[in-house]
Amino acid sequence: MKHIVVLGGGFGGVEAVYRLRKSGHKVTLISNREYVFIYPISIWIPVNKLDFKDATLSLTDLQKVHGFDLIIDNITSINSAEDKVILENQTIEYDYLIVAMGSGKVKQAGLEHTFSICGNPLQSLSMKDRFDELLAQGHGKISFGFGGNPKDKSAVRGGPAFELLFNFVHTLKQKKLYDKFEISFFAPMKEPGKKLGSEGFDLLKGHFKKLNVDTHIGTKIKEFREDRIVFEDNTELESDLIMFIPAGAGHPVLKASDLQLSEAGFILIDGHGRVYGDKNNVYAVGDIARLEGPDWVAKQGHIAEVMAQYAVNNILNCINGNPKRYSYLNHLSIVCVMDTGNAAVFTNRTWSKESFIPLPFVGHWMKKGWGWYWKKSKMKKIPRLAGM
Repeated sequence: MKHIVVLGGGFGGVEAVYRLRKSGHKVTLISNREYVFIYPISIWIPVNKLDFKDATLSLTDLQKVHGFDLIIDNITSINSAEDKVILENQTIEYDYLIVAMGSGKVKQAGLEHTFSICGNPLQSLSMKDRFDELLAQGHGKISFGFGGNPKDKSAVRGGPAFELLFNFVHTLKQKKLYDKFEISFFAPMKEPGKKLGSEGFDLLKGHFKKLNVDTHIGTKIKEFREDRIVFEDNTELESDLIMFIPAGAGHPVLKASDLQLSEAGFILIDGHGRVYGDKNNVYAVGDIARLEGPDWVAKQGHIAEVMAQYAVNNILNCINGNPKRYSYLNHLSIVCVMDTGNAAVFTNRTWSKESFIPLPFVGHWMKKGWGWYWKKSKMKKIPRLAGM
């Protein structure tokens, strides 16, 4: 029996232990949080349409269902040369390792003056409190944006920024306060949303114009202040609430580890998910890894799950002496149900096609239904659908 250790309790890590549950090997999941945070549906927390607990899944509850070992502790470093993971309170040895801890964030001056929907889960509650204050005030200026990483263009997460903007607008309209607020969008790239496809940027521009959203794009951000965003051309955008999603960067733990990294600080892997190096027993999945692929490739939760599935298959085949290996590369895609508060747009981009499908009304409930399905299927309360 081998000991397979999984680092990280996010989408990739949970998918890995789910796939390993019947392998007959000892499986240990290590996370610094006691729950999985379901980021795709967390967009409804700041607008008071979802309780925080409903965007979480207890790892302890998951452990009881699937029978893996669970350690809640902070990871300090990975010593792959000695097959060890060093935690704050103990050291764990492994035969095979799957690294799925997510990414760090590109540092930006004044980042403490912003809220992120893709960072610490508790920020969603802080953003909710600030939005509630502005609603009580009855007027204000709110800005939404995301950043880029020139060293790795796949480490950008713009979809949630668009979704949150549209949900704030929908809420303000419901409360008949929209004409009392100034809504702005900002990003350093010239065509934010271009990764969604050739129509993506034009579609978003048209929607922003229809909603009277002020846009500040194509100029790098110099710094954030408590009440404004300062751009590198010294123009400023005043704001009472700044929602900003920094681009991904190398995870801080990797600086104290011995894994091979890209220029941007992500773990270098081959198409099978195996980490480059002299040893073949370490795999990396999701945001912590450097993705190969076309210019439009982006790191998303479903990609982390596919990578985890194939990493598990490859590890088990290696243990069993089966030479077959699986590659995540052919499965790279962008899949997004972009919620607008009462509707959605389904976008899908693959190696060979681009799709934009408006989903009035039903799209909003499809996304809510997905959140329910994800939790219930992981807990084995309902059957899991093929491809999901």
